[in-house]
Amino acid sequence: MGGDSQQNWVLMVTAQTPTNIAVIKYWGKRDETLILPVNDSISVTLDPNHLCTTTTVAVSPSFQQDRMWLNGKEISLSGGRFQSCLREIRARACEVEDNKKGIKITKEDWGKFHIHIASYNNFPTAAGLASSAAGFACLVYALGKLMNVKEDESQLSAIARQGSGSACRSLFGGFVKWIMGKEENGSDSLAVQLADEKHWDDLVIVIAVVSSRQKETSSTSGMRESVETSLLLQHRAKEVVPKRILKMEEAIRNRDFASFSQLTCTDSNQFHAVCLDTSPPIFYMNDTSHRIISIVEKWNRSEEAPQVAYTFDAGPNAVLIARNRKAATLLIQRLLYYFPPNSDDLNSYIIGDKSIAKDAGINGIPDIETLPPPPEIKDNIPSQKYKGEVSYFICTRPGRGPVLLSDESQALLNSENGLPK
Repeated sequence: MGGDSQQNWVLMVTAQTPTNIAVIKYWGKRDETLILPVNDSISVTLDPNHLCTTTTVAVSPSFQQDRMWLNGKEISLSGGRFQSCLREIRARACEVEDNKKGIKITKEDWGKFHIHIASYNNFPTAAGLASSAAGFACLVYALGKLMNVKEDESQLSAIARQGSGSACRSLFGGFVKWIMGKEENGSDSLAVQLADEKHWDDLVIVIAVVSSRQKETSSTSGMRESVETSLLLQHRAKEVVPKRILKMEEAIRNRDFASFSQLTCTDSNQFHAVCLDTSPPIFYMNDTSHRIISIVEKWNRSEEAPQVAYTFDAGPNAVLIARNRKAATLLIQRLLYYFPPNSDDLNSYIIGDKSIAKDAGINGIPDIETLPPPPEIKDNIPSQKYKGEVSYFICTRPGRGPVLLSDESQALLNSENGLPK
């Protein structure tokens, strides 16, 4: 390590990683430590402009210990999952030279140096919006870049998987498959991209954030209980999912929305049926979730072809995938008709791509108040409205995989001392 100021340098990398939503669900592990699933899964990566994790990682000989800050608060890195990711990445670290700063780090140095990590989610953590997926994917991706790791995204995904299962799917954009693998050491349990985000760019995604509270049953303990007690889970993993995976791959390849929608809705419902079949039963959806399903089902059945697919992860939030922009505007009209905002602030009620609401003719609260009932409602039944049941809506689309942010102003750590800005 050259230079007289060799104890004072700080080397940093900042990356941004998207979150993803599974359309064929991962639920249940066959190995808790390595996070190996009982079935394959398929997801759509969401546009990082609307939902992402930004992570800065830094190394310096002056750091006394590994430290991490999440959304501005320091958190412990002692957990097994963080340790697994750090250990695996450090084992693959290569030599790094920064001639501008006069820094040279050998492979051996990486074992001695401590790192600082700062991470920020632009959406609620642990509310069923796959924040841990984006978080661990971003951590592994950024550390891989900092330490000059030569592994490709699929190989990195096998490391991210050890932080959070679904994190392996956030190392790619577009449509991603997590292959469960057969090996006991998990070396073949990794993610591959099925198609990039441009392959099917008609799709529009609307997320109804029903509750941004942390959930009662964490996914980790919920899965464990399902594996131990649900016979439906065994049947699902062995008989149902393998066939669905093949059909879903075909639907994505052919941009066949009717099949995509049917598979997505059915698989989401079966996942929640497995949760109910668990002892004691797990309830992730609530009355609002059920109302949203009912609205979409009624509308889809009244049309010649399905307009929208719904899917719910381990929480009450609805992820609604519209077949195209026209369907998305009709969807937003229906959602705002049934779930008008509690306040007059439309700007914070619809976030992300606000142009979809504008296309739907919604420019202010008066436009919501004058929305007609959807045509699929029979005239003689006055429809109920559920004001305040949805916290807000996020309008987004399928998006790209992780990227490096080279602009130092976007870094979350200070380049002088490696502490949060």
